[in-house]
Amino acid sequence: MKTVINAEKGAKAIGPYSHANTFESLVFTSGQIPVIPETGVVVEGGISAQSMQALLNLKVVLEAAGANVDTVLKTTCFLAEIADFPAFNAAYAEVFNKDFPARSCFAVKDLPMGVLVEVEAIAHKA
Repeated sequence: MKTVINAEKGAKAIGPYSHANTFESLVFTSGQIPVIPETGVVVEGGISAQSMQALLNLKVVLEAAGANVDTVLKTTCFLAEIADFPAFNAAYAEVFNKDFPARSCFAVKDLPMGVLVEVEAIAHKA
């Protein structure tokens, strides 16, 4: 049975969606953008800061669903500029510091709120 997850400590959704859904032991997150949860404002500092904030927001959602970065099976990452790929990779490697999940990464035309990065994941409960 599907369970809807809304992380109390997560950034508020900016549309009609939940932070994640679970089905049995699987967790499917919505895309997380670099919004500071307490303020709803996009973090300043360019792609490095935005990548880290989006990934920290993803961690909060995963934990609310009973998962964590070590149980992530696959991520899908969206960049506003493919030239930001190396800086994004540096932040990603810091958060997923071992046994990296499978990943797809795309450059897209636009992202919500004009952010530079968005990350979603499929994981299993810890």
